[in-house]
Amino acid sequence: MAARDAMTPDLGSVLTLTASLTLTEKAGLLSGADVWQTRAVPRLGIRSLWMADGPHGLRKQRGDADHLGIGESEPATCFPTAATLACGWDLELAEQIGAALGREAAASGVDVLLGPGVNLVRDPRGGRSFEYFSEDPELAGRLGAAYVRGVQAQGVAATPKHFAVNSQETRRLTSDSVVDEQTLRELYLTAFEIVVREAAPWALMTAYNRVNGVYAHEHRDLLTRILREEWGFDGAVVSDWGGTDDPVASVRAGGTVQMPSPGWESVRRIVEAVQRGELSEADLDARVTEVLRLIDRTSNRGAAPIVDLDAHHQLARHAAATCAVLLRNEGGILPLSPDARVALVGAYAETPRYQGAGSSIVTPTRLTSLRSAAEGVTAFAPGYRIDGTTDAALLAAVTDAAASADVVVVALAVPAAHESEGIDRPHLRLPDGQLAALRAAAATGTPVVAVLAGGGPVETPWRHEVAALVHGHLGGQAGGEAIWDVLTGRVHPTGRLAVTMPAGELSPGFPATGRVARYDERLGVGYRSGRAAAFPFGFGLGYTSFELSDLEVTPDGAAVTVRNVGAAAGTEVVQLYIAREGRATPELKGFARVRVEPGAAERVELPFTARTFRRFERGAWRSLGGEWEVRVGRHSADLPLRAVLAIDGEDTPGGDTVTRAASEEGWRPPFDRNTPLDQLVHSPSPLVRLLVRAVLRRKARADLATEPDLDIQFIASAPLRTIHTMTAATSEVTNAVVRIANGAGLPAWGALLVALARGPLLERRTRRAFGAAR
Repeated sequence: MAARDAMTPDLGSVLTLTASLTLTEKAGLLSGADVWQTRAVPRLGIRSLWMADGPHGLRKQRGDADHLGIGESEPATCFPTAATLACGWDLELAEQIGAALGREAAASGVDVLLGPGVNLVRDPRGGRSFEYFSEDPELAGRLGAAYVRGVQAQGVAATPKHFAVNSQETRRLTSDSVVDEQTLRELYLTAFEIVVREAAPWALMTAYNRVNGVYAHEHRDLLTRILREEWGFDGAVVSDWGGTDDPVASVRAGGTVQMPSPGWESVRRIVEAVQRGELSEADLDARVTEVLRLIDRTSNRGAAPIVDLDAHHQLARHAAATCAVLLRNEGGILPLSPDARVALVGAYAETPRYQGAGSSIVTPTRLTSLRSAAEGVTAFAPGYRIDGTTDAALLAAVTDAAASADVVVVALAVPAAHESEGIDRPHLRLPDGQLAALRAAAATGTPVVAVLAGGGPVETPWRHEVAALVHGHLGGQAGGEAIWDVLTGRVHPTGRLAVTMPAGELSPGFPATGRVARYDERLGVGYRSGRAAAFPFGFGLGYTSFELSDLEVTPDGAAVTVRNVGAAAGTEVVQLYIAREGRATPELKGFARVRVEPGAAERVELPFTARTFRRFERGAWRSLGGEWEVRVGRHSADLPLRAVLAIDGEDTPGGDTVTRAASEEGWRPPFDRNTPLDQLVHSPSPLVRLLVRAVLRRKARADLATEPDLDIQFIASAPLRTIHTMTAATSEVTNAVVRIANGAGLPAWGALLVALARGPLLERRTRRAFGAAR
């Protein structure tokens, strides 16, 4: 590999380098050399790029490592996940976290950090929601932009993901997200637009799924017309790992790099497409230039920084504490009195849930639990088993511990097996064993403080049985210390919910299990749905009280006075919402954090932006004229300050463009390369059915485990194309397997043997062609 400083050209040099490459070298730069690195061209001083996961902590794996986080990575600071950080509504904090991640990446020689997750939380049952900021595009976009600025200030590329409409993990490599254009633009693309326009990311990652029938990594409307031509993005578009279907179509559409290495298969297909005139060399050159520009941008950061891991741990602790959301505090039981006798209950107080599972798993530099952080606790009782089952002896110990205390802190958590890349949550309920322990403590009459851990909302029909409730989400390696800081008042919680906590079951049909995921709710996502909430979007309490008054609205923005009427200094998050006739629910358009001393008041300004009054109607963004209601308050269900503002523009909204209907037929023969493995139970071949049923039996066992088995989850639902897109096998091998699955018999088995023998010869030939000019 060429040295880092071997290539630091300007754009003119990048174009010259592109012209100096052979056709095979150009094609070779557009796919990975292995799981994490791109290919190098030493004869021209072009080094490889090293990529690593990093939404909430660096996950750098060396060698032929996996992409699902199954193998252990180098130790790094495990910061709170995006779902936690979002509750801070704090752009400065998001930028600080991004900068810390960028420093650790730079120190490890990583060029491209694969984060942040900017997708909207369409449904809180999404298994990967812990990696995403919010159900609202304004909040998600502004936080994502701050994170990107922090990372890239360290000379490391940030990679907002997954572009676009990646809302479920079930069937993620084959599912078709069918969504109307207005909803697509106003919700699912707006967060990415904010990040691109405000932070200029150097890279972006596409989603696995199709969008209205076209795979995201070969979606020309998304990657060229909108991302590049409309928003001005000039970076590299990286596929999710195994997310490329057709490498030629991807290059043509605007997909830059295919990851991980597909062997040399994609190189051959791109070269042959150019030679046959099916792919313009100008399109190929554009993609190569994007790779070289990314190498250029990450080549000028100087010597590797020295990372202060102690300081990063303290930053993680600060973030987890300030982003904790106080949902209930009856009688002001929190912060705990210094003289209170405190009993601690819950296995998760000792074995913390601090991050989600999958490709974002971080090996922390250290790890604290609530039990290790809690000082002066009079008793501890596990209360329940991690697998969620009840135990009479454990419950009896809870009663004894609670009876001897002035207050009981009960640690609750969403099981790890319910929150992971590759799976979706079956429901939002906590296990019966945890609730039994909670109720055993409450039955003693001792006040109960419940502490939640998890990447998103849970149902809380039991919330009135506790005196206080704190949602810490997934707080990272310092989450135990952070929660104790909040409970004792060392840190005042300032978190506000970034995702609505529902009052009951959500809409049926999630996740979609067939070919198509229909977004029939359109704009009615989260707080916009109008459904009853246990705790609304934007909600959060503190250890003091505020009054908002004197709303003033001009064409440039709104201003409001925030007065602290409590006895302690604190921080309020002022939220601006806009409503117009025809939209039943006001929509978040601005927010500001303000710290106010007791008895003092601060004037807070909430400027309007180009996004405030726009709507996507009749295929274009339009500023709709007429009267708009400006509302300001503490959360989406408490907006007491209101004013009407007249806006010049078009008077009446028109109809939006509705997408085509998509096929919802199941997978039946004849199968193709995009058929998921588990659907081959319908194969005419008895042997194929036998093998697939063996895989499904293993998956069924894994579904009952307390920890997710990501390997079997991925294999069971992976499309057949992953045979050649994620290994050194050729597409001829995949084609032969498809024929076997369709019952072709001995000729297909013969073709498979020929393909297996011929593949290594093709690979060596292409590899020699790539290196021939060196």
